[in-house]
Amino acid sequence: MTTEEVTEYAPEQPARMRWAALAPEVYKAMARLEQASKQGLDPRLVELVRLRASAINHCAFCLDMHTKDALAAGETVQRIVHLNAWEESKHFYTQKELAAIELTEAVTVLTDGFVPDEVYEKAAKHFEEAELAQLIACIAVINAWNRFGVTTRAVPGHYQPGDFS
Repeated sequence: MTTEEVTEYAPEQPARMRWAALAPEVYKAMARLEQASKQGLDPRLVELVRLRASAINHCAFCLDMHTKDALAAGETVQRIVHLNAWEESKHFYTQKELAAIELTEAVTVLTDGFVPDEVYEKAAKHFEEAELAQLIACIAVINAWNRFGVTTRAVPGHYQPGDFS
């Protein structure tokens, strides 16, 4: 007789609310802003930025979504896994990606102070001015999404790449 060990996971917590259904015009505006913010940026870089901000903000829904989107965009598991320890794993990223990740942290954690000049200048060396403006927009947008997700306790685990429209 064989016995299979059953792993019992914690129950899935329900979302506090379905804010997109309750504020559909805000959701539609955010979706349009989302699309506009990533114009001209490398899709894999966008996902790295989204993942790093979402980890800092503890947004499980966005971590789930953007991990799946990053993999679908061709990102490697190794680079995704090391993203939260990027300062010790710099050799996995290009200088341009590192500048974007560092800028993401500075913009996301404004409670630590202003975005340092050296962080901004490093990013400005790797991104043309219009591209840098798009990057800043992308960082701001993911931070807004994180605030919706964390506040309403959006439930991770159900997103599939291509679900977001």
